[in-house]
Amino acid sequence: MANVLDLRRRIRSVKNTRQITKAMKMVSAAKLRRAQERALAARPYAQMLTNVLQSLVRRTDLFDSASGDIMHPLLVERDEKTVLVIVIAGDKGFAGGFNSNIGKAAQRFIDERRGMGQNVDLEPIGKKAIGLYKKRVPAANYEHKEEHYDNDLSTHFEDIRHRGGPIEVVAEHVTLLVKTDFDAVTEMAHSIIARYESAEIDAVYIVFNEFKSVIQQRVVVEKLLPIRKLGSHEVTALEEMTEEQREAAGKAAQDAGISINVPEDTVAEAEAKKFGTADVDYIFDQEPDRLFRHLMPRYVTTQIFHALLESVAAEHAARMTATDAATKNA
Repeated sequence: MANVLDLRRRIRSVKNTRQITKAMKMVSAAKLRRAQERALAARPYAQMLTNVLQSLVRRTDLFDSASGDIMHPLLVERDEKTVLVIVIAGDKGFAGGFNSNIGKAAQRFIDERRGMGQNVDLEPIGKKAIGLYKKRVPAANYEHKEEHYDNDLSTHFEDIRHRGGPIEVVAEHVTLLVKTDFDAVTEMAHSIIARYESAEIDAVYIVFNEFKSVIQQRVVVEKLLPIRKLGSHEVTALEEMTEEQREAAGKAAQDAGISINVPEDTVAEAEAKKFGTADVDYIFDQEPDRLFRHLMPRYVTTQIFHALLESVAAEHAARMTATDAATKNA
């Protein structure tokens, strides 16, 4: 049986734990505010880009009049024999079921695709997502070849994929969530687009936590490629928050002084939604089809960047809720 000294030590230990979890909650709340602001700041650009592309579509033939083929490779739809799944989780723990929910949703989708006889490539983003597949899934094997022509005056480089299993990790992104740099996302997107255009993969899906407010979040599996309709999100699977989770998140946000309502459109967002939508004939400096080919990869990059920003905000919200519950329990 514990004596008085043991009980006092226990009380002191619990008080120290409570102070730590309370401080973690305040830090997460501050980071959540910044993450929300950054996600909101990126929306006008994404909206304007979508409107410009939609305007170009109205002025560009998407199909070759002679052959009937689609003009842009990112619009080409093929039978899905190999799919790429981008899994966005967090970098740290103490976030309740945030990381595990992402992993479960991704695994359900992978099992479903394997049941259909499809091969699955994985690109985990974040330390928790990478750790989830590190020992369970082998890495993809690429053979780098160089061929010299014209007396070594020209060289041809080629990376040949040797698939060793039905599920492989093709790339890991450890630092992408630290700063969420647009240039780094652009490099990742170009790699994915190159593999899609070369038919190494037939479709691209992204698993992330969609964030609208502290109490409006859901884990979604969204189809990224091929692009079927600009500006629309093709959600393949989703998992909503439970009422208990909403209530806990709402109380934690209220204590931290964070609004639980979906932020209203800013002036910039309202203007972005109207940009390029008037029923007039816009004059472009370049040919519409050339602009369309240039902006389509940027559109894919923006979609990935937007998912990363929302996932970061959702992670901070989940950590704020979890540490608030830990403080109350202490």
